Amino acid sequence: MARRTRELGRFTDVALLVLISLAEGQKHGYRMINDIEAFSGTSLEPGTLYGALMRLEERGWIEAVESAERRKPYRITEGGREALREQLATLRRIEQAGAERVRIVWGTA
Repeated sequence: MARRTRELGRFTDVALLVLISLAEGQKHGYRMINDIEAFSGTSLEPGTLYGALMRLEERGWIEAVESAERRKPYRITEGGREALREQLATLRRIEQAGAERVRIVWGTA
């Protein structure tokens, strides 16, 4: 059976993907787009990314970093790290509940 995970990419929360990308260090938009596609298989359009960057910056979860280059790098803030930890914990609980229910109902994992 072919995997359909690529089809689920459009349902992924872009803000979460950005926070995960920035968790390893500061990046500019183009580098984030490439990183996110590499680790998640989700291809983002620049408009989608920059909309998410704007919302994350408004929440104080990321901040722009001064740069002499034309590209504007961002980094995750302490508030962003906390939000990411909370979201990942929630996703782990969801994954565990899903795996358990699949095992119980379908007899597989």
